[in-house]
Amino acid sequence: MPDAVVGHSGQAHAGATAEDGVSDDADGVQLVVELVSPGNRTLDRKFKPMLYAEAAIPHFWRLEFEPAPMLVVYDLQDGRYVERTAALAGAITRLESPFPVELDPAELSRR
Repeated sequence: MPDAVVGHSGQAHAGATAEDGVSDDADGVQLVVELVSPGNRTLDRKFKPMLYAEAAIPHFWRLEFEPAPMLVVYDLQDGRYVERTAALAGAITRLESPFPVELDPAELSRR
């Protein structure tokens, strides 16, 4: 399960897991976000994105914490994710899709 899910309505579910009952049908999912964990790097970087691409989820974001916070933004093209941008800590990055947002990865932290 992804760490956060945003549906077509723009409603977000943080920490979506099977155990807490928060789940979305893949058809209703616009964006999935993975927070890369030290113990799950390969799963978060390689395996999960393949599953999300197979489910045709249009947008995938990967938030890295080491060595410094960085958000890597992907769009689905021809059945696979293509990197659109990498937002670096200390700089404001503006994204237009799947919704307009300005962010600095340095301000994003694990909670």
